[in-house]
Amino acid sequence: MKIKYKIALSYAISAFVLLNTFAILAYYFSAQSRQAEYLERLEYRARSIANVIIEDDKVKIDLLRKLDKTTFQDLYKETILVYNPSYDLLYANLKDTAIRTSRYLLDYIKKNGEFSHEKANGELVGVYYTEGSVSVIVIVSSFDKYGFQNLQNLKRILIIEIIVAVILLVVIGYFFARNMVQPIDKLVRQVKTINANNLQGNSVDAKGKDEIAQLGANFNTMLQRLSDAFDLQKSFVSNASHELRTPLSAIISQLQVTLSKERTKEVYQDILASVLEDAENLSDLSNGLLQLAQSELNQQKFIFNKVRIDELLLEMGNLIRLKHSPVSENSRGPKVDIRFIKVPEQDTELICEGNESLLKVLFFNLLDNAFKFSKDNAAHVSIDFFTHNIQIQVTDNGIGILPEELNKIFEPFYRGANAQKTRGHGLGLSICKKIVLLHKGHISVSSVAGKGTTFTVILPHTYQ
Repeated sequence: MKIKYKIALSYAISAFVLLNTFAILAYYFSAQSRQAEYLERLEYRARSIANVIIEDDKVKIDLLRKLDKTTFQDLYKETILVYNPSYDLLYANLKDTAIRTSRYLLDYIKKNGEFSHEKANGELVGVYYTEGSVSVIVIVSSFDKYGFQNLQNLKRILIIEIIVAVILLVVIGYFFARNMVQPIDKLVRQVKTINANNLQGNSVDAKGKDEIAQLGANFNTMLQRLSDAFDLQKSFVSNASHELRTPLSAIISQLQVTLSKERTKEVYQDILASVLEDAENLSDLSNGLLQLAQSELNQQKFIFNKVRIDELLLEMGNLIRLKHSPVSENSRGPKVDIRFIKVPEQDTELICEGNESLLKVLFFNLLDNAFKFSKDNAAHVSIDFFTHNIQIQVTDNGIGILPEELNKIFEPFYRGANAQKTRGHGLGLSICKKIVLLHKGHISVSSVAGKGTTFTVILPHTYQ
């Protein structure tokens, strides 16, 4: 069953129970009021009769008979019985009818002064009336014809009203429920049109501040996360399939040529060295693609802790020295020069809140680029700090970057025209930018072609 039908049904049932309860209470209190009013009327009738027939300390029954003959009965099917204190019947308005009155009833009336009772064919009231030295017991019974007719009319009216009200409640409840779930139906229709091909830029309307609007807002957030995940997957697959093809093809071609005929030892060594270079190139590319994919993840996926930048730079400098260690004793090893613009007074001035693994990738890539393009195989690092952030500059005296290419170097797989002869894939700087943005920092570059390049990274002390 649909929700709108459930709401309409629940609304109608609840309203029916409520109306039915009110109708029952109205009928019950009306019946009680009729009974109390009619019993009071019978009691007044009985006392009036007793007052009329007692005169001069005598019971004048003839007067009552005369009144009974000359006046109309005020009550429907009225029965009047008059007894003396000895329980002798003095008067009865019933003719040709055997009269039987319980002695227990007469005793009760005489003892308590009055008695009222509702029976199947009407109500009965008995009073013990004393005036002077004369006492009588008057019993009056009657059927409240008009009162019961009014109750039956009230009952029919209430039943008709409940039936009409239930019909109206079902109709009103249906329209009420339909309007209530209309935003949900709209949300369902919009969701049906969303698939893996149109996630980007697609969203559902989420207006208002109720639970349905919150559901729509949360659904939009989920769509954005799914879109980011699909984009990340597509980007990784596209980049991997495009970039991995070249080194793999080179390795396969070299091995096929090598296996086509016997080669000399020197040729095998040269081919193996070339294959090793391509394999290292393939390894670097795979690592770069994985780092690029990792840097594109949402920041909620990472754990941020306090990281001391100077210690991290020293560690990355040591890793760079190991990577670019000299092949021969005469070769010049890499040099990392780290200096402070001003001396820190507290350790907290050198700390930023971030993900240590990603920050290592950031500075390793910047230092690695500096060594690859530096003429003297050296990188110069300067550290400065301010109230809200810390600034790191990595400088080399290499080939530099052409002015028209400065705004493109952070794009994935882009390589400058003067860097084509240097080994690389154009992923490092795009990874660096994504990591910096992930930490809500800023990265910029300044360069002079033929003289060198400086990368400036600004990271906040506290991640917000």
